[in-house]
Amino acid sequence: MRILQICSARELGGGERHFADLANSLARRGHDVHAVVVPSSPLHGELSALLKHNILELPMRNSLNILSAFKLARILKERRIEIIHAHVARDYPLAALAAGRAGGAQLLITRHVLFPLNKSHRLTLRDVAAVIAVSHAVANRLRARRIFDRQKIVVIQNGIDVEQFARGREAVDRPSARLIVGMIGHLAPIKGQKEFIRAAAKVCQSRDDVDFVIVGEDKSSRGENRRRTEKLISELGLSERVRLIGWVSDVPKMLATLDLLVSPSRSEPFGLSIVEAMAAGVPVIATMSEGAQEIIEANQTGRLVPISDELALAGAIDELLSDCKERERLSVNAQRVVRERFSLERMVDETEQLYRAVLTDAPLRGGWRRPFPLR
Repeated sequence: MRILQICSARELGGGERHFADLANSLARRGHDVHAVVVPSSPLHGELSALLKHNILELPMRNSLNILSAFKLARILKERRIEIIHAHVARDYPLAALAAGRAGGAQLLITRHVLFPLNKSHRLTLRDVAAVIAVSHAVANRLRARRIFDRQKIVVIQNGIDVEQFARGREAVDRPSARLIVGMIGHLAPIKGQKEFIRAAAKVCQSRDDVDFVIVGEDKSSRGENRRRTEKLISELGLSERVRLIGWVSDVPKMLATLDLLVSPSRSEPFGLSIVEAMAAGVPVIATMSEGAQEIIEANQTGRLVPISDELALAGAIDELLSDCKERERLSVNAQRVVRERFSLERMVDETEQLYRAVLTDAPLRGGWRRPFPLR
């Protein structure tokens, strides 16, 4: 298949890793894969399996950039693209206009977040062939908005390179006897850094053998989220016990240093860091966000606690840190489930099947997809 993936993101995150993993995997399977990104995009270095002349730059400042839409339409025609797949909301109308102008290419979009689309998308995306939701929670939000035909909404949960994360622990030496609890996510109130720090303070009152790390960048315009986080750490007297380490390029290596991963999000469409930790053999404690509840089977593959309940979070952390056998049991169960449900191979298989269904005008009723039960 001749496939074009489009993403105007200017920073790397979970959605961008999904974009790169999908494009690279499709290329390695022999598909003619092209990618359109913005100038100076960090995705350039991530698209290692694509031919260099198949990675194209296009200024995509907003969805109303008509000139960019015309240039994209020309690319679709010249390269005889069959599938155009957009991953960022501001790219959806741009890709739709280009596909309509070029003719012949089927448009698919992936929805990575829970935020509602505008009702205007009902018009601009009326000819979309399929809408991929990365979780059932995202699919439910899409159905509730009634922008798309329900039959066009297909759930394909994110997948990761399981072996890459499993190998990470083997490559890291852990000489320190201190326990380490971490969280991953860009610095923002919705990700729960405040709750994580307050829970850490409670744990530190009774334990002196544990440190905490917060991984993630501040994407706010003036860095206010980092300043707010640093202030809370200082006010609680945790400067020696809680570290902010910013963005990390080698996530498998970082995860291998942790004894526990905490996902304290107030809302989460999927929870990629949860799946990555599970694959790396790191026990997970998560709040009962939408995505976490789809991934974790409570007390079997991880622990779930109420959202914003700092006391419950601190209690779960302390309990697991005190019970290495329970951590090992959760880790083994989680690694098995990740291999079964969240592998990159499974995600790419299901995406390929969807592409073929769209190109052959097969009905999108989910019968082609192997559904995974929620336990």
